[in-house]
Amino acid sequence: MIVAGIDVGSLTAKCVLLKDGELVAYKVIKVSPNLEETADKVFGEALEEAGINKGNIERIVATGYGRNKVSFADRTVTEISCHAKGALFFIPTARTVIDIGGQDSKVISIENGKVAEFVMNDKCAAGTGRFLEVMASALHLKIEDLGDVAERANRATKISSTCTVFAESEVISHLASGERVEDIVAGIHEAIASRIAAMARRVKVEPDVVLTGGVAKNKAMKKALERELGMEVKIPAEPQIVGAVGAALFAMS
Repeated sequence: MIVAGIDVGSLTAKCVLLKDGELVAYKVIKVSPNLEETADKVFGEALEEAGINKGNIERIVATGYGRNKVSFADRTVTEISCHAKGALFFIPTARTVIDIGGQDSKVISIENGKVAEFVMNDKCAAGTGRFLEVMASALHLKIEDLGDVAERANRATKISSTCTVFAESEVISHLASGERVEDIVAGIHEAIASRIAAMARRVKVEPDVVLTGGVAKNKAMKKALERELGMEVKIPAEPQIVGAVGAALFAMS
């Protein structure tokens, strides 16, 4: 049985193919303004990667912010359910899932393999990938370099603003006053971790804690979260495709 899970997020689209419950191929691409075209493209690229014919796919489930634009999907499932299921696929001992997406962040509590409760920040860019993007731009750095830069810090510069716009001004004034870029970047990671941890405490945070989403690839973010939560944070082998894996697992059931 071959199934597909497609997760159309605000910044990237992911497609996963499972054959008899085993991961056989996946693709991650940048989202274009036309979400239907994006979904079609990522699906086609995953099929090509696996050398599988479209006709051999038994079921397709879509999730994510753009899930309703995947016109060829058999059904849609919310990203909360998909992230929980996908996290358990990679780390069966997961009890808390923290997903830092491009435009939102969520914390999901899992009990007996199911979503028990969750909290979501989708009204403000603070604590999301977008926040990191804005800060990287203000510091003339690439977003993928932020983690390495933060690891060279002597201390973390305090970023007190909880709003992205004000935090950007704060970062620029820290630069002007001669603060080291490395220390400012460490402070940015601490600020995000503090916001995520405050959100996480609104649900029951229990180990194993699993961090998903593209931001999970940032080592400094993982360490900052571990300090804030006071416990180890685990990262799946490919944190960006967790939602798509969950969607594919729903396609199997």
